[in-house]
Amino acid sequence: MDTAYSAEDLAFRDEVRGFFEKAFTPEVLKRLRSSDYKEAIEDWQKKLYEQGWIAPNWPAEHGGTGWTATQKYIYETERSLAGIPSVVPFGLVMVANVIIAYGTDEQKSYFLPRILKSEDWWCQGYSEPGSGSDLASLKTKAERDGDDFIINGAKIWTTYAQYADWIFCLVRTDNSGKKQEGITFILVDMKTEGIKVNPIISIDNHHSLNEVEFNNVRVPAKNVVGEVGKGWTVAKALLAHERTGIAGVADVKRAVRVIKEVAAKEENGGQRLLDDPGFQQRLADIEVELMALEFTELRTLATQAAGGFPGPESSLLKIKGTELQQATQELLMEIAAYYQGVLPTDLDSNALGHEFATDARRSYMYGRAATIYGGSNEVQKNIIAKYVLGLE
Repeated sequence: MDTAYSAEDLAFRDEVRGFFEKAFTPEVLKRLRSSDYKEAIEDWQKKLYEQGWIAPNWPAEHGGTGWTATQKYIYETERSLAGIPSVVPFGLVMVANVIIAYGTDEQKSYFLPRILKSEDWWCQGYSEPGSGSDLASLKTKAERDGDDFIINGAKIWTTYAQYADWIFCLVRTDNSGKKQEGITFILVDMKTEGIKVNPIISIDNHHSLNEVEFNNVRVPAKNVVGEVGKGWTVAKALLAHERTGIAGVADVKRAVRVIKEVAAKEENGGQRLLDDPGFQQRLADIEVELMALEFTELRTLATQAAGGFPGPESSLLKIKGTELQQATQELLMEIAAYYQGVLPTDLDSNALGHEFATDARRSYMYGRAATIYGGSNEVQKNIIAKYVLGLE
């Protein structure tokens, strides 16, 4: 797609590449892959803040970059090709955008600068033990008590709650109407008395998920974002930003590049795997769908650059993006073959064979959930159908 770039865009691409080459050192990458992850990602995000690139999708008046849709696309592409992880999304990508759109002046002046500087770590309180894809059935209750709300209930699959300073939550403040009514969006300090974080250890012995219990947690009513009882509108706006990010178009592009590199070295039946007709067909199918997805992402970025919120196209991006993520993960696992097996954490996979096999396995195992989190792909298809039929 470089042929569509203007001279200014190409100069911007060179600037981004130069910064990443200088700032994202091997030592930074090593720290991000270690037990020092929280401090390492915060330090990296602070470098982006100092560069003025921490919030490409924020309005310029709140600290955003003011980039065009094409520049945002270039930035994300270069970030991924350089092997740099995206920012932790819960503050910078998700809650910040709804605070900008629905928050009070007090909320904006307090929270936005702290999010920009990575001074606060956020997590998301949406799913519950009995409410996942049917999010509007949530049961966590918030009862008014003077200038506060008292929250009781539990949230689950809460990523990085063990690190979080704040959690943005959907709570039920009224049961009298439809299930989408009576839901309120509220910001909760994780240090508040009555909050308990229970770790959930995943199959690969990794800890990123948690259950968060709320037992008579007192939260100031001034922490409500938007109107009391109108949180479903805020929640949907936030999910649109989340789903657009989950698509991971730039990261799929990098995965395709990695597949080509390793397939060029592997042999199958006396020839390079990359020259095998069956393999070529599978890879070509991914690349064709990826190209279509890229143009959909550019349209969405253009909408955001013009001040709009992502609409049903965010669901399209989420569906196809996660399907392509899984397709590339599966293909890379097949290339790894028997080297994809689980290894002790202190053993370099290159000692036994393929240096890419361990990362391939980790991505594959975690990536199984991609079509579920952020709203399952089946639910996204319903959202698109309602939009097409004029029911939404």
